[in-house]
Amino acid sequence: MGENLANKILNQHLVSYDEKSNMMQIKMDYTLTQDATGTLAYLEFMQMGKEKVQTELSVSYVDHNTLQNGFMNADDHRFLQTVANKYGIVFSKPGNGICHQVNLERFAVPGKTMIGSDSHTPTAGGMGMIAIGAGGLDVACSMAGMPYSIVKPKIVGIELKGKLKPGVSAKDIIIHIIRLLTVKGGVNKILEYYGEGILSLSVPERATICNMGAEVGATTSIFPADEKTLEFLTLQGREKDFKKLVRDDDCTYDENIVLDLNEIEPLASCPHSPDNVKTIKELSGVKVDQVLIGSCTNSSLSDLAKVASILKGKKVNKDVSLAIAPGSSQVLKMITENGILSTLLDAGARILESACGPCIGMGQSPKTNGVSLRTFNRNFYARSGTESANVYLVSPETAAASAISGHISAAENMDLNQFDLNITYPKDSNLLIYPDFTGEVEMGPNIKKFPDLKPIGNNFEAKVMISLEDNITTDHIMPAGSKVLPYRSNIEKISEFVFSSIDTEFANRCKANGGGVIVAKNNYGQGSSREHAAIAPRYLGIRSVIANSFARIHRKNLINFGILPIELGNQSFTADLLDDVKVSYDRNKITIQNLTKNIKLEIENILSDEEYELIECGGLLNKIKSSL
Repeated sequence: MGENLANKILNQHLVSYDEKSNMMQIKMDYTLTQDATGTLAYLEFMQMGKEKVQTELSVSYVDHNTLQNGFMNADDHRFLQTVANKYGIVFSKPGNGICHQVNLERFAVPGKTMIGSDSHTPTAGGMGMIAIGAGGLDVACSMAGMPYSIVKPKIVGIELKGKLKPGVSAKDIIIHIIRLLTVKGGVNKILEYYGEGILSLSVPERATICNMGAEVGATTSIFPADEKTLEFLTLQGREKDFKKLVRDDDCTYDENIVLDLNEIEPLASCPHSPDNVKTIKELSGVKVDQVLIGSCTNSSLSDLAKVASILKGKKVNKDVSLAIAPGSSQVLKMITENGILSTLLDAGARILESACGPCIGMGQSPKTNGVSLRTFNRNFYARSGTESANVYLVSPETAAASAISGHISAAENMDLNQFDLNITYPKDSNLLIYPDFTGEVEMGPNIKKFPDLKPIGNNFEAKVMISLEDNITTDHIMPAGSKVLPYRSNIEKISEFVFSSIDTEFANRCKANGGGVIVAKNNYGQGSSREHAAIAPRYLGIRSVIANSFARIHRKNLINFGILPIELGNQSFTADLLDDVKVSYDRNKITIQNLTKNIKLEIENILSDEEYELIECGGLLNKIKSSL
């Protein structure tokens, strides 16, 4: 029996596998960090006693928090650059571009493994990599040479047949898949694409699909490395990095999905979840106030060429604000040279920096009750910076057509190929700084000592600090945006913002009660990999999160910082605000009691031996320190 592509790469990097717990450890070749999560990851790495990183390649990007408003962000950027130089990490300066776009252009290699402190690290699956998003501490451990532990994922084979109709894009493919699987349907799974339909998809288009696989909670997504991969690498001057990687014809999958691309229509993810999907026809006539094009999902040269083809000779509707962010300095140079940029400006577009920007809540917040169409990957409540806004996720084609019409519109009967893409790809590295292992790390006054986290103990009583519904995101737990992100290396300060978008008294309540527990329902912690959503609640004294199910990355982050995730499955545990709860656990079972309501529940402890040990010692960093 042959192997599928995902298992081929996983098996080549396998360090160990425990059949009892179904946990596997894999070697990571590359690491990726960005500035919103990287500062903490490097503070953690520095405590591990290594003189340099132990990976083949580690890259530190500044792309999320490029707004240098006051000293804090600029100080953190300097910290990141000096850490990179001292420990052997390539540093991508502000303005060089979004980490996932630049990684595709300059560093991604078929068959390699990569872990990144960003949930959209699987973007590199479009290049035939096993690329996994994780918390910063897991990335720090990989930089220190430790293997990465994950639940052995099921491999879902997604066969693509046929070819997309004009005006339909790769973005519509992945929105369709999100509708099929829902935001929790990919947990502990790898989505592997194959079939005749992939032959018409370029590497940037494949990367778009892999990027938004994160929205179903998948471990990662992957395409084969084939002629399209070689074509992209050749344009980048990196053909030597090509290695053909495909699945065996007689391989099998744990699950199978077949999609006929001819049947896919232009789609939109409606407020406030990527799986709330409707067709553009259903939304026709909805008035649009803002259109934003860019992000790590849709900011490539080919994306902007399609946008410019639609806008050419036309004007943006007078009531619409259109802003566009090229994904990298390379893309910006190319659209400048081939006329795309002037076309966008002539149509009335605003050009933003090559950075994440509004996708992470950094500017361009919509007006009160505004409708914003975005080519981004997430439309969680309040993520845009305006709580009353309605954010729709759409393709670049739909975004451009809607910017002209002033209402949600599909790009029908439009020529999308009016610009020559057979141009020279710039390959200068002015904004990439390669390390020379000299100098000292510079730390500004906002970078605070990492807090000591004591073990929670096997028996404790605590009050319920908040009771929540399904699909609580890391944006709910730890908001992003320009008010919060500057404190990413100051845990004491950033903890004040925990749950601030839905409960402004949460932090004060934790302080008044010495912490407590969180109760939620399904898919708690979906979304970003930001480990601040675990560390800050732990700093406030949260000992356990009781939920029916957890998102993969966030569950691991909770364990890494000594918070006990109690997974109820189909059972229910009723708890209201400030109810008294008693928790006790051992290696085999967990007992939780609502003392206020006189409810008792016993469940199996599904923590692996490794995870149980981490809870016992107060988290992964405590374990590492004790071994040094």
